[in-house]
Amino acid sequence: MITVNNITLAYGKRVLFDEVNINFTKGNCYGIIGANGAGKSTFMKILSGDIEPNKGTVDITPGERMAVLNQNQFAFDDQTVLNTVLMGHKKLWQVMHERDAIYSKEDFSEADGIKAGELEHEFGEMGGYTCESDAATLLSELGVKDELHQQLMKDVSANLKVRVLLAQALFGNPDILLLDEPTNNLDVETIGWLENFLADYQNIVLVVSHDRHFLDAVCTHVADVDRSKIKVYTGNYSFWYESSQLAARQMTDKNKKIEEKRKDLLDFIARFSANASKSKQATSRKKALEKLVIEDIQPSNRKYPGIIFKQDREVGNEILKVENLSKSIDGKMLFSKLNFDIQKGQKVAFLSRDPMALTTFFEVINSKLIADHGSVEWGTTITNAYLPNDNSEYFAGNNDNLMDWLRQFVPPTVKDVDEDFLRGFLGKMLFSGDEIMKKTSVLSGGEKVRCMLSKMMLQNPNVLILDEPTNHLDLESIISFNDSMIAFPGVVLFTTHDHQFMQSVANRIIEITPKGMIDKLMTYDEYLQDDRVKAQREELYS
Repeated sequence: MITVNNITLAYGKRVLFDEVNINFTKGNCYGIIGANGAGKSTFMKILSGDIEPNKGTVDITPGERMAVLNQNQFAFDDQTVLNTVLMGHKKLWQVMHERDAIYSKEDFSEADGIKAGELEHEFGEMGGYTCESDAATLLSELGVKDELHQQLMKDVSANLKVRVLLAQALFGNPDILLLDEPTNNLDVETIGWLENFLADYQNIVLVVSHDRHFLDAVCTHVADVDRSKIKVYTGNYSFWYESSQLAARQMTDKNKKIEEKRKDLLDFIARFSANASKSKQATSRKKALEKLVIEDIQPSNRKYPGIIFKQDREVGNEILKVENLSKSIDGKMLFSKLNFDIQKGQKVAFLSRDPMALTTFFEVINSKLIADHGSVEWGTTITNAYLPNDNSEYFAGNNDNLMDWLRQFVPPTVKDVDEDFLRGFLGKMLFSGDEIMKKTSVLSGGEKVRCMLSKMMLQNPNVLILDEPTNHLDLESIISFNDSMIAFPGVVLFTTHDHQFMQSVANRIIEITPKGMIDKLMTYDEYLQDDRVKAQREELYS
């Protein structure tokens, strides 16, 4: 168990936590949620001991081992991949080296023999005799091939380092597992493996993630960081979100009696409980929901941005035609032989195992890069708006306030552009009051994306092109963006690592590879489960 007692932390006048008291218990997985800047990662660092609070204590049951997902990819550059994983179990690693040091002594004494025997016993109790094979198995399951296990970490690519550090945290069945954004840079297959691993995990897990599908798959509870407090709620992220929205609607419904409201909440819990019984965490989730006290369901204090795209005109019959498109960079083929037409009503998700291929493709169809071969032809009725993965060019060397920054992107067809007009677009993205005078040079990553969305909404486009649209956004912004794309009447071309965004928006999937493409009119989940698609993918990537 982890017991958090009166934790308080402030930086100057900014109070992150004010007398926070929580218990985290065995068998549960807690999703730590909260707006960007609320203190989710800071709270995890307080639990791990990396940050000392101004007041309060964190108590862990004696003898329990905590493991933390390391965020520093360069911390183990001088170690082999396999040893990096073994170092995740600090006590085991220490005993192993202490034992080896005794055996290497030239003047090995009787006392050394006794000590070595004690260490051998301790080593065996911790699973030391199978630790290397256990670590190797874990690495292989996370997609790190056997031939890389003896390589130094400094010689391993960044995306594989992430997997090694994840294996390090998971190694040795820790009693408490702290994971901050564990799905970053993982492909869908590896994320699925991690979901299954955590669903079967019997100890305490705390996880910070912006991936709603992942949170729903692994969490039995959510811990909501809001207004300097943290409150734990039963259920996964979707249960928290939908129940808090229901509670908020009930607060405004003065005509409905208390008994009717209570019945609605109980019916809602029953529906979620039935769904929980079908999940991999069936037992723990069902027990958690059965213990739920109806009064624990509270409306959320969260604010959700108003992401609303309106199109000036409907798309015509000719939208986008791509013929025999190919592109390589520095001798590396990113994609080739792309041939497709986009039709009315289509919301197309683009996939690739190489993120660079996707960004390059979007840059080509937006005329920011030139293809090696082939052509891209847009229809005459098309007005598109592009959200790039890297938006730095829109803010580089710019120190305007938000009002002046946005003003430069107003289309010439729009008349009467006054302060109220611009405030309206910024206000939808939660920039209110004096915040509109904030300088663009001090914006966070999430704030820059919200500025870009304000810019795009000004254009009234009928085609949206989105390269990783959920990057840097908090869950509230992601939900609003997701709902907006479902409702948008025009065409959407996008790529994202957000499983739920992909599944709920896309009605067509195009996967681009160095050898060609796969093009299917189906949802994302159908695409992942289709055996013929799986065979095509392996052939194209082989």
